[in-house]
Amino acid sequence: MVVPLALWPHSALLAIGAVVLLIGLPAVFSTPGDRPSGVAPVPVPGFVTILLVLIQLAAAAAAAWALGPRWFALGVTALCLMVTITEQPRWRWLMNASGGIHARTR
Repeated sequence: MVVPLALWPHSALLAIGAVVLLIGLPAVFSTPGDRPSGVAPVPVPGFVTILLVLIQLAAAAAAAWALGPRWFALGVTALCLMVTITEQPRWRWLMNASGGIHARTR
């Protein structure tokens, strides 16, 4: 993860907090049916799951620009933009999940 590396020189506490937020929140809050097991520890509507993904992507791109050379930051930003395109089918499903009463079909 690039975000903790970008934050570490400024504050170890911020770097650890970033790990907790960027890994911990999606591990705890999810839309039922979105995980392979189908179980969501704390069920949330689909838009919350999408918001968590967008936060992760924005943090990755911002950290890449703060840390690395331009070619690295451009590459990370391009990958983040590609994710927003490739995630569209999942995000459509999540927006229709309405709090997790639907079972996900693959």
